[in-house]
Amino acid sequence: MDGAERVPGRLAVALTLVVAVLSVATGVVGIIDPGTGFGPVAEYVPAWVSQAAGFTGALTGFLLVVSAGGLRRGLRAAWYSTVVLLPVTAAQGLLQATPYSVPLVVVSVGSLPVVGVTAGRFTGRTPRSTSQLAVGTGLIGVLAYGTVGTYALRGDDGFRAVSTVLDAFYYTLVTATTVGYGDITPTTQAARLFSLSVLVSGAASFAVALTTLIGPALEARLANVLGRMTQRDLDALNDHVVVAGYGDLTEPILTELDRGPGEYVVVTSDDRSVTALRERDLHVLVAEPADDEALTRAGVDRARAVVAATNDDGEDALVVLTVRESHPDVAVVAAASDQENEAKLRRAGADTVISPAVIGGRLIAQSALGDRDAERKAHDVVGDAADP
Repeated sequence: MDGAERVPGRLAVALTLVVAVLSVATGVVGIIDPGTGFGPVAEYVPAWVSQAAGFTGALTGFLLVVSAGGLRRGLRAAWYSTVVLLPVTAAQGLLQATPYSVPLVVVSVGSLPVVGVTAGRFTGRTPRSTSQLAVGTGLIGVLAYGTVGTYALRGDDGFRAVSTVLDAFYYTLVTATTVGYGDITPTTQAARLFSLSVLVSGAASFAVALTTLIGPALEARLANVLGRMTQRDLDALNDHVVVAGYGDLTEPILTELDRGPGEYVVVTSDDRSVTALRERDLHVLVAEPADDEALTRAGVDRARAVVAATNDDGEDALVVLTVRESHPDVAVVAAASDQENEAKLRRAGADTVISPAVIGGRLIAQSALGDRDAERKAHDVVGDAADP
């Protein structure tokens, strides 16, 4: 794909960011200065609705910033969220009924068809677990429950200080986060029971959200410091090569893989090897290479091939057996340190078994007999093996 073909995708990202900034700015202005009777729907919009539209508009703007970040990474989910949020920002601009909201409405409506025609450019899988999505949805649900319930119980029915949706959301947020300013209090038994439900469910949701949503970011930070891959990094790998184990035979293989276009990950539990490989900025998963869970984390089901090429034929055979048992369709290549183990590795399930000793012996013999091409090949092999 050349630069010209990427322009629409980049334009979609840029327009989404522009709408996000306009939504936040217009929302803040709308909160400070509610509707001034401007626009086609101004006469039908109460002041509190205009103010609520300003507040929710600011929130929508922040959500669009997140969507724009997802679009930059080519995520399909970000495209869906953008398509949903753009009409919302346009509607919020109309409901704010101020001259300041005109650019927001115009840019939102104009951006929608541009984003719509770029659907094919955003096909990436969202690197989020089901638990993270569930926690995020639950947190939004608790806030919606508290806001709707508080607004329904406003006035003499339970919350005398609540008169707008913004008041209801404010009370829900300060209750769920256990801040409790005390400026809005329940005045009936029903309102108190409702407040207890918001307090318990809200506090629990925020606690779980901090662990589940922020936890991966902390994990990524620690992993970067410790030189380890996170599950998010592993999930991003696709059509890669899994190198199970590390030894003297592995190094020339890594050299060749570095020259290729694809990615690879090395699975090893040797701390010294891990440190050396991380210093070279290579993908490393610290785990036992024959462990089924470790191979699953390394994305064997999405891998192009698995390579077992350590100095230990027994360890290589165990890797081959583990991969073949759980992932029978994945190509497995093994290296036999001893020629007599070639047949055993094939019986274990390796699709291809190569004996470096046999290949090296043939090249040396051919070179000794005057085959200059064989001499060059032998020189290349020796050079690669000696390359740090």
